[in-house]
Amino acid sequence: MEIPFTKMCGLGNDFIIFDASKGALHPALRFDRELIRNLSDRKSGIGCDQMIVLEPSRRADLYMRIFNADGSEAEACGNAARCVAFLSDRDQVTIETKGGILNATVDSAVNPGVDAQDYQRQALVRVTFPPPNFDWERIPLSHEPDVDDLSWFDLPQGHVVNVGNPHIVFFLEDVEHLDIATIGPKIERDPLFPERVNVNFAQVLNPATIRLRVWERGVGETDACGTGACATAVMAMHRLGHPRDGLEILLRGGILNIAWPEEGPENGIVMCGAATKLYRGFVDL
Repeated sequence: MEIPFTKMCGLGNDFIIFDASKGALHPALRFDRELIRNLSDRKSGIGCDQMIVLEPSRRADLYMRIFNADGSEAEACGNAARCVAFLSDRDQVTIETKGGILNATVDSAVNPGVDAQDYQRQALVRVTFPPPNFDWERIPLSHEPDVDDLSWFDLPQGHVVNVGNPHIVFFLEDVEHLDIATIGPKIERDPLFPERVNVNFAQVLNPATIRLRVWERGVGETDACGTGACATAVMAMHRLGHPRDGLEILLRGGILNIAWPEEGPENGIVMCGAATKLYRGFVDL
C-alpha cells in the first residue's frame, strides 16, 4: 500500500512528514532504525535531515515525533515545528513533542520577497518554545561540570542549555573556517552527554546579529537548526547581555529571529522564520 508524505523544509533543513494526526498510524510505519535510515538516504531513499510522524494528542492539536537521519529519536525540532504548523492549515496550532508543548502561529500567507504565485507553498511561522533549562541534570549531563569539562580542542568554554533538546554553544571569532566535520561528532558523543548533544558554533557580528553553524545530533551539519538558533540566542542573552527583544541568527539556509523577553519559568523562547512546502508524494513501505 502506498502511503502519502509531504516533503518540506525550514531554511534548507528538510523533512519527510507522514500525517496520521487524524487517524490510526499505518502499520507499515514501524519506527525501526533501518526504515528511517533508508527513507532519509539521499541516494536510495527520499532524502531528509529528519523524518516527522504526526499522531493524535490528548494535550495539544497534534503530537510530533522526530526521527534523525541515523534512526535516533529527537525531543524537539524548531524548523520541523514551523513546517508542521504550516502543513496543518490552521492559523494557530499547538504541537506536543517529547520536549514539551509548542504554540505556533502562521503569521502571514507568504514570506516577504516570495513571488505571489508561491503564496501557497511558503509562509512565515512563529513558534513559542517552553522556557530554557540550565540545570545540568535536565540537559542532561553525566555529572555536574567544571570549566575543563566544557572545553575541547582549542575552543573556548562551551555553554550548555536544554531548549526541548540538549545543546552546547561556543562563541568564536570565526566560524566559516572551522572543521566542524571533525570537531562536531567528537563533542556530540562525548561521555559528558549521555543522550548526545547538538553542537553550536556562533560568531557575534554585532549586538543584534549572530552567525551560526550547527552540528546536529544524529544528522551532521545542516543548513539550519531552529532549536540551535534558540539555544544560541538564549546563551547570548543570558551570558553576554544581548538584547532580549530579538536577535537575528544567520544560518547557511537563511535567517531566524529569536526573542526571549524575560528570564523565568513562565517565559518561553519565540522563534520566527520561513516554512516551505516542497512536494507531496507516495512511498510503498
